[in-house]
Amino acid sequence: MYPGTWAAKTPDKPAMIMAGSGATLTYAELDERSIRLSRYLHDQGLRTGDVVALLSDNRLETYEVYWAALRSGLYITAVNHNLAPAEAAYIVADCGARALVVSAAKRALVEAMTDVDAASVRLAFGGAVDGYGDYGAALAGASAEPLPEQPHGEDLLYSSGTTGRPKGIKLPLPEFAVDEPGYPYVTIFGGLYGFDTDSVYLSPAPVYHAAPLRFGGVVHALGGTLVMMENFDAQRALAAIDKYRITHTQMVPTMFVRMLKLPEDVRNSYDVSSLRVVVHAAAPCPVEVKQRMIDWFGPIINEYYASTEANGATFIDSERWLTHPGSVGTALLGVIRVCDDDGAELPAGEIGTIYFEREGKGFEYHNDAAKSAATRHPEHETWTTVGDLGYLDEEGYLYLTDRKAFMVISGGVNIYPQEVEDLFSLHPKVLDIAVLGMPDEDLGERVVAVVQVAPDVVADTDLAEELRAFARERIAHYKVPKEFHFAETLPRTPTGKLVKGKLREELLGAN
Repeated sequence: MYPGTWAAKTPDKPAMIMAGSGATLTYAELDERSIRLSRYLHDQGLRTGDVVALLSDNRLETYEVYWAALRSGLYITAVNHNLAPAEAAYIVADCGARALVVSAAKRALVEAMTDVDAASVRLAFGGAVDGYGDYGAALAGASAEPLPEQPHGEDLLYSSGTTGRPKGIKLPLPEFAVDEPGYPYVTIFGGLYGFDTDSVYLSPAPVYHAAPLRFGGVVHALGGTLVMMENFDAQRALAAIDKYRITHTQMVPTMFVRMLKLPEDVRNSYDVSSLRVVVHAAAPCPVEVKQRMIDWFGPIINEYYASTEANGATFIDSERWLTHPGSVGTALLGVIRVCDDDGAELPAGEIGTIYFEREGKGFEYHNDAAKSAATRHPEHETWTTVGDLGYLDEEGYLYLTDRKAFMVISGGVNIYPQEVEDLFSLHPKVLDIAVLGMPDEDLGERVVAVVQVAPDVVADTDLAEELRAFARERIAHYKVPKEFHFAETLPRTPTGKLVKGKLREELLGAN
């Protein structure tokens, strides 16, 4: 199913609502406008397998572009609009986009981008952008009749680049039409979380990320209503849940933390009883944070562990998590394998690199054969990894410890920064914290913390000593940061992932 199904059955039903403004796009409008854009792109010479890039803030038009690509056999590459011009231009060029559709709200970024000449078809919505045609006029001049054939398209998304340059993940195009069943995100997650025509889904994250983009598509495929926030704010998210009677939402742990840090009377002033399913993913969730969310929302918190690479997945609901706190669940897609640095499988309880075994489900990083090869197990071609570390318990439940690239080796001992970061997640004086390893002549690496303090908290040596003492009471002393630095903000992606490469460069440059 796809928007055309629901345009025929429920044409006036809202397919999308912007949470702040209340602007609405009906299924009839979404269907027609995505048809017109697919026609326009076809008229401009795009064919099956070509790429259309989208650079936009959260707006109704984003899903017109998404469905235009998916109903005409095109790849859709959503570009992070928080990148620098050269970084955004790199993605547009690397994905081989023949068309680039942008929001005028990002005019300054778009007009500063160079080396995107290969995207000869350029459109802008929401206002004028130098060098770009008018999106509305292009749609108005295109046919409203669907293309004779509508092969299913696919996304071509880029990793968040937390440890280096973003990498494109290009999956094969589905071998069926857009109106035929079989699209995995719909078949798997639609059933898993009970999405249907009565679902009202709140999307609080930027649409350029994999989970927000794909889950919005699942909602449309199954005839629900997508409520998209212009940007995340903890109190406004609760207000949207109350106002729109949200049944489903997906958040990341930093959003949970921001909501939990609201004054209790503010939190209690909003009715969240309409919620049936709250999903979280994208980054590890501290045990205390998740426990408090279950206490507040009820046992409706569901977690999956997966990646943009889609090489495997796990799943856990509240009931099972309460008996396995800290776990990200058991295998949903693929077989979990935890291996040492030589590729040998490890017994339960031992930390190693997490691989998923899936026959015929390997992935490739676009234009990067070396990085693609590095994801393969040394002996098993069907075992792939994205570089996460963790361990399995005796029952097959997976626990994450950190990214391999973030692990600190200090004095020959492995230290996992995530454990230290989790410790401070709900500390009243800490708004955000990043823990990383810095070069040390004696130890090889030393543990360093960078803290963004809560409002009205003084960042000084006394606070550093207080935080150090807090940690020494709760974890082994060798894990306690040797240094505490303070910053106005920390570089996080909107899905909650710390961009530690950038932070480390800043610290090295300051020394």
